This record gives sequence, structure tokens and C-alpha cells, in this order.
Amino acid sequence: MSVRLAHGIGEAPRSTPVRAVVALGANLGERAATLEAAVDELRHLALTSDVRVSTPLETIAVTLDGEDEDAPRYLNAVAVLRTRLAPAELLASLHRIEARHGRVRRERWGDRTLDLDLIAYGDEVIRRDDLVVPHPRAHERAFVLAPWADVDPDAEIPGRGRVVDLLEGLRR
Repeated sequence: MSVRLAHGIGEAPRSTPVRAVVALGANLGERAATLEAAVDELRHLALTSDVRVSTPLETIAVTLDGEDEDAPRYLNAVAVLRTRLAPAELLASLHRIEARHGRVRRERWGDRTLDLDLIAYGDEVIRRDDLVVPHPRAHERAFVLAPWADVDPDAEIPGRGRVVDLLEGLRR
């Protein structure tokens, strides 16, 4: 298969790999098995390599109204990978993985079998209707920052600062 076919019909693949960060979460079904399967699929994405994953972390559900003690708890992790996929194609690949695991987009911030968010794509800042990176709320979410710091203690969010410092700020 050609690189172009493996990549899709959008933007051309990058000539050199970019470090991307993907947050994984699940609070319905067999959470651990779902995250493991999703990581396996990330490892098999075209033009993608060096997938490193944090230790999963169980967290309380966050809804539009704040933390929800009564909702099923989430299992969260972060994957850091190297990819030549353009950011929009990587996001489309993440959405396809979610769909294969039964993700249904009914309610914003609702319960889900699998949630994959593109948190960062190299040092790029992208602001489009269909894609925003760095993720606009990653710096406010301990359930993203803690596993990210676990897998990449030197990480930074472009325009926000070091992940470990942002996490420490949330814990104060």
C-alpha cells in the first residue's frame, strides 16, 4: 500500500515524524480491556511508531456541571507516539478507533466506552473548527496531566508550560 493510501485523502503525510499526545479514557464496559485494545490499535496505525503509554489512572467523572460522584469512574491514560500522519488524519484515525469500540456521541462530556483526544501535535498550535491543538482544556485536567507526566516527565504544552508544573498548580 502506498504511503498516500495509508494516510488518507486529506493533507499529505509529514516527511519527518512528529511527537503526538493522545489521551485515552473509558467509563463504560470493560474499561481496562478497552484501553488495552485501543493502545494496540494506536500501535498499528499507519505511519506511526514508538507508542509509549502511561499507567492507567482511575478518576471521577467530570461533566458539564463538574465532578459527578454518582457516574461510573473513568480509567484514563496518555499515549505519546511518533507519527507522520497529518493532524486531521490522526484525529480521524482516533475517531475510527472510538467507533470500533462502541463510542456514541450523544451527550457532551457524557459516559463513554472510549474517548480518544488529540492533546498535542508537536509544538503546533492549530485552531480550526474541526481541530484544536493543544487541547484547549488539557492544562486544567489532572486526569490528562498526571498520566502524561507519568509517561513523559519533561513534556510541555505549547503556550501553557511544563506538564508537571501545571499538574502541581492544580493540586494546590
